[in-house]
Amino acid sequence: MQDLKYRMVKSEYDGFWVKYCGFLDLSLEQFMSIQQSLLLQQLQQIGSCPLGRRLIGKKLPANVDEFRKSVPLTTYEDYLPDLEQGNGDSLPEKPHIWAHTSGTTAGVFKRVPYTLRAYDKLLGDLMTAFVLACSKGRGQSSIAEGDRVLFNVAPIPYLSGIVASGASKRFNLKPVYSPELHDGLEFKEKMVKGFEVSLQTGVDIIVALTSVLVKMGNDFNRHSKNGRISKYILQPNVLYRFARALVRSKLERRSILPKDLWPVKAVIGWGMDTNIYREQVKEFWGTYPYEFHACTEAGILAVQSWNKKDMTFIPHSNFLEFIPEAEWLENRRNSSYQPRTVLLSEVKPGERYELVITNFHGMPFIRYRLGHLIRITSLQDEEAQIYLPQMLFEARADDVIDIASFTRLSERTVAQTIANVNLNCEEWSIRKEVRGGKSRLCLYMELEDGYKPEEVASILHEELKKVDCGYNDLDSMIGIQPLEVTLLRRGTFNDYYAEKKKAGAELFQRKPPRMNAPNDVIDELIRISKKHG
Repeated sequence: MQDLKYRMVKSEYDGFWVKYCGFLDLSLEQFMSIQQSLLLQQLQQIGSCPLGRRLIGKKLPANVDEFRKSVPLTTYEDYLPDLEQGNGDSLPEKPHIWAHTSGTTAGVFKRVPYTLRAYDKLLGDLMTAFVLACSKGRGQSSIAEGDRVLFNVAPIPYLSGIVASGASKRFNLKPVYSPELHDGLEFKEKMVKGFEVSLQTGVDIIVALTSVLVKMGNDFNRHSKNGRISKYILQPNVLYRFARALVRSKLERRSILPKDLWPVKAVIGWGMDTNIYREQVKEFWGTYPYEFHACTEAGILAVQSWNKKDMTFIPHSNFLEFIPEAEWLENRRNSSYQPRTVLLSEVKPGERYELVITNFHGMPFIRYRLGHLIRITSLQDEEAQIYLPQMLFEARADDVIDIASFTRLSERTVAQTIANVNLNCEEWSIRKEVRGGKSRLCLYMELEDGYKPEEVASILHEELKKVDCGYNDLDSMIGIQPLEVTLLRRGTFNDYYAEKKKAGAELFQRKPPRMNAPNDVIDELIRISKKHG
């Protein structure tokens, strides 16, 4: 396919805007009509292949209701050995490229085949995110041909690496450097290298792990205040850029920040804590981070609009179903229970749901449980005049921690609590442990020296009560204060990462999970912390 040439978007009627963002003008009825039409097309195709016949049966459902009644919910295990072999013989369409998920601490990966149609659609949805990230209003995107993009993502065959490579080849956007060039580097090292290059080239759009952006901003600010900024990034051929940044910072009576050296159109952040650290990203980089929700099995599911608030589902990538939280909990208690689903037209504001998807465009997954818990925040975005339900991603279903059935804590809740109290936490991991017949909420974290575990636990306990009403009820109604804190030596998580890397672990297996880490991971963190303590 030839490069797509485009100009700055002028209005909501601009052809480029309509192509990539026109779905934001749909009514809910129109959205559901698109969903139904594409589902029936997909069923005709997948029903004729061996995988489809095995999962659906001999008789194809005639409509959406019949489909939801007759076809069972599936998990990844239902697609083995078809996807494990990677040959594509039993799939509805020949794979164009194979992606794999980040796996687990046990080293188990999910392989996901992308058809050429799905791959093209995925890149189109990424362009949707680029256009909206650079927008100030409907039809007012500043994206332009030749914009320079700095990708700080995982390498191929992770999906983020695949789309970064594809976008660099497909669209007239210029990578600051080839996404494949520094695939062997860690995220922070890759970012530093990228900004060294962009001191000469400039950068318009940053795609990065939000925690890395915040870490770089803090480091940059500290170096600047200590008078070490010239040693940090100054090179002879970037004196003009540095001088301009210095003047700007002096006029605003503050130290030099990254936004002074790299004024950007957009920052596209990824990671659970993107929304939590949005103010810090704005302070350091000059713009609020833009988010979209994606995963390997489904591609890009939902995007923020130009106001960078909650997200709107994309109608043409997957057929969407939602397991209500009560149904999900019953299934969690009783694995033989088959949870019911609702459609987007039936969701309720304030409620949590587990996402279920059926792929379009010849992809293999049918009524597939993603294990993603989302919250419907409202049925429309009045500010942006988008009349479709709005969502935010809360947690992976298997990461939620249940305490005495009063509260179910997610990574987002814990991260928000830690961020609120400004303890300058380097990294953390939390899980439920049973001690003496009692459930304890055990948090392992790195902090600056001088804190006591009991003091930190008390501070975080009080903040958790403010952030999560269920946790507050746990204390006020039955007097349970389950939080215990174990402080780890500074550098423990980095040392854990280094040991795993040396042992040959995959990229996403080198970092302890934040939620529900297994015993061997926690034991290893404690061992490393004591080793040099």
